[in-house]
Amino acid sequence: MIRHLLTDAGAALQGTPWNVYPRPQMVRENWTNLNGIWHFGTDRAVEEEILVPFCPESLLSGIRRDFGKEKNFFYLKKFDHAKPALNERVLLHFGAVDQEAEVYINSFYVGHHEGGYLPFTFEITEYLREGENELFVEVTDALDHRLPWGKQKKKRGGMWYTPVSGIWQTVWLETVPKDYIKGLQISAGLNWVRIRAEGVKDGLVTLEETDACYPLEDGQVRFEINEPKHWTPGTPYLYWFTVQSGEDKVRSYFALRELSVQEVKGKKRLCLNGEPYFFNGLLDQGYFSDGIYTPAAPECYEEDILAMKSLGFNTLRKHIKVEPEQFYYDCDRLGMVVFQDMVNNGDYHYVKETVLPTFISSRPKDLRMHADPAARRNFLQAVKDTVLHLKNHPCICYWTIFNEGWGQFQADRAYEWLLRLDRSRFIDTTSGWFKQEKSDVESLHLYFKPLQLGSEDKPQVLSEFGGYVWKDPEHSANVEKTYGYKTFESREELVKALQRVFREELVPLAREGLCAAIYTQVSDVEDETNGLITYDRKLLKVRPEELFEFGPQLQAAVRE
Repeated sequence: MIRHLLTDAGAALQGTPWNVYPRPQMVRENWTNLNGIWHFGTDRAVEEEILVPFCPESLLSGIRRDFGKEKNFFYLKKFDHAKPALNERVLLHFGAVDQEAEVYINSFYVGHHEGGYLPFTFEITEYLREGENELFVEVTDALDHRLPWGKQKKKRGGMWYTPVSGIWQTVWLETVPKDYIKGLQISAGLNWVRIRAEGVKDGLVTLEETDACYPLEDGQVRFEINEPKHWTPGTPYLYWFTVQSGEDKVRSYFALRELSVQEVKGKKRLCLNGEPYFFNGLLDQGYFSDGIYTPAAPECYEEDILAMKSLGFNTLRKHIKVEPEQFYYDCDRLGMVVFQDMVNNGDYHYVKETVLPTFISSRPKDLRMHADPAARRNFLQAVKDTVLHLKNHPCICYWTIFNEGWGQFQADRAYEWLLRLDRSRFIDTTSGWFKQEKSDVESLHLYFKPLQLGSEDKPQVLSEFGGYVWKDPEHSANVEKTYGYKTFESREELVKALQRVFREELVPLAREGLCAAIYTQVSDVEDETNGLITYDRKLLKVRPEELFEFGPQLQAAVRE
């Protein structure tokens, strides 16, 4: 039985939830937040009320129940809007809807979207009328494994969590001119930046720091930065700029940083801005006790990031989930590297994909694994869409394609596919096991064995380890069941074990060639109580002075 614990942010929730501009890397002034109370139901009568953007399974939604085999969900929102002028267009944006959505405005069909983790947009200008309008959304969520599904399970438990359904990110309107900037593509190095404005040919880019102006030519411009300030977790400097094209204007930012693999004193190292860097990180599931997929307020991301930085960590591995852009913006501005996982699809086989590889080293070929053609197509499309959606964020330094064989197929081809999309980041093709030939790193998961390096001549990454459990019943969602990899009876025992593994295993391995380590994990989640913060975010189990020192020690070790 899962208890629905309330976070402090959830207890303080008032007014319109998530009332911040949802797209921090392309900001316009004219927008309308549609979050708040909607009509909801599992049939078209929509006789209940739900608080959007929280999924109906969550405490914050006001619904909070298990829907069992139910797979259809209906949403209705009435809103006032002026009739658009002849030179205006109105866009309807959804941050994310799990898994499939059919959208109607004033009974007119607007469009369809599949996939529960990425944003989508429809132009609705022609369907709007003066005064009150009606938005109707029909959602189907059967946890179809041919689509990305992450860590959701109808029969939740252990490392699998309560499923979410329906709208779980902000819904919003935006008014734009007839000819408008549809997107930005930003790439940068140590002293240069290239900006492409999609949908327009002409315009002007203005760098706010210097008021320098650069004209767009065929929608793009490249320029250099004098006396560049480089982005690192310790110095997360962002350059803000605006793009003006005709009547449209957007504000955005970029950062100057470069990632590379270099041989340093006979060892392959992951480098940030030309220097060996140790990515000292945590597995971040992105689950919250009262909102499940969606924290009660956007500030919750900042609080998690700053709490982990206070412990000496500089990296979060965003595990099998794509967050609202606010999360990545906070990592950009606060200085937290993100290792971003692709969201798995395909069926999961416990014995074959977890038990045997945990205890038996093997390297099976994956050409015929997870052979469903639709699932394969959907996964590769989701990889492409994820990269295009998140590529502008400088905090993202690393892509993980497959995790522990979940949905894995033809990993070498997937590596080549991702490399064509983005050559500027490290790629971990197979995190944990079932490794093939092509990957920028050798990536190991070690929970029940002493920590060690792999055997390949590649940068060494310990992409999961730890999972130490100390459980505080007052702040635990499941008081009856506990999931983790090593249990301690007191907070003090947990702290001593963490200090030992960092001092006696991680720091020496960093000297020998380890480039990154991802401890499991940021927070408790349902049965799992192996987090450094409780699920309700009310108790930090480790104090900064007990762990922070190991961050600098790991940085020093990779430079020795």
